[in-house]
Amino acid sequence: MRSCLLTALALSVLSCGAPDQPWQWKLPANFPVPAVPEDNPMSTVKVELGRRLFFDVQLSRNSTTACATCHQQKSAFSDGKMVAVGSTGEMHRRNSMSLVNVGYFTTLTWANPLMNSLEKQALVPLFGETPVELGWAGHDDELLARLKNNTSYVTLFSRAFPSEKSPISISNLAKALAAYERQLITGGSPYDRYRAGEINALTDSAKHGMDLFFSEKLECTHCHGGFNFADSVAHDGTVNRETPFHNTGLYNVDGLGAYPQSDQGLIEITLKPQDMGGFRAPSLRNVQLSAPYMHDGSVATLSDAIAHYAAGGRATAMNGFRSPIESELVLGFTLTVQEKSDVLEFLNSLTDTNFVNDAAQGDPSAP
Repeated sequence: MRSCLLTALALSVLSCGAPDQPWQWKLPANFPVPAVPEDNPMSTVKVELGRRLFFDVQLSRNSTTACATCHQQKSAFSDGKMVAVGSTGEMHRRNSMSLVNVGYFTTLTWANPLMNSLEKQALVPLFGETPVELGWAGHDDELLARLKNNTSYVTLFSRAFPSEKSPISISNLAKALAAYERQLITGGSPYDRYRAGEINALTDSAKHGMDLFFSEKLECTHCHGGFNFADSVAHDGTVNRETPFHNTGLYNVDGLGAYPQSDQGLIEITLKPQDMGGFRAPSLRNVQLSAPYMHDGSVATLSDAIAHYAAGGRATAMNGFRSPIESELVLGFTLTVQEKSDVLEFLNSLTDTNFVNDAAQGDPSAP
């Protein structure tokens, strides 16, 4: 109740025109400050504007779909579907990625090394045509008119971008969405509490699973390491921004490592044969909540995901031979029933329930 009252109070203060303030990061222990573009500094009003836009179905042309439709807080800002569905009902070819700690990634989306900023990425669902998401391609003026007819948005855009003569613009819309997404930071799981010294935050099973996860036997941390349990990570002060992508042996349709024509991953951008089936490793934070898994949602459960890697890749398990371009880190391993249960227990301990239930991160129109 107190959180809801505070959220309501904050909305009231923002709406009545209190002075904007620079954003104050409230970071978990040992988390670095996210990198913020010089032309899009964080502020309290800008984040709140982005939040309102993120949850507003008016941001789709037919007023049926919000950003939050495919990125639901309860599902760690994913949607629980195999693949996303756009505002026109078009089925996408890829699974909706979780947005937790998205401000730390060097690349956005599953397999595009050129998509390297939240501001740039925000334009894709707004104006993309293949597939259609929010449906505004060719209708920029209509979108801007809709925003300008909303008195709340007129006020918030003016306060978030006070130096601009025409603050309601496509560029500023993307900047506001990016600011909200950049502060979606989670790091309060039982695992984090254990790392902070709360020795009973993890069960004995989770502790054993943690030891296995970080061992060379499973090789998990090569792609899911560090504070964000991912390998595509940058933050304020990062000099070298690495952009790794991986072929995890999900498919091998021709014996030479080919993925289905419907989605072949990184090769579609680079045109390099060795990039066939290359996809970005997602963060494992809150992974319990973001099923199904893989770029096409074809792995239903965490138990199935462990089985995939234990077999050295699903294609290897099905065909009995490895893809020649599969990652050398996906070699397979053997776990007892108890060991697999322990690894699952550890992965579940990465769930930050406070974050996915935090009213201040959720729909501002919710009770």
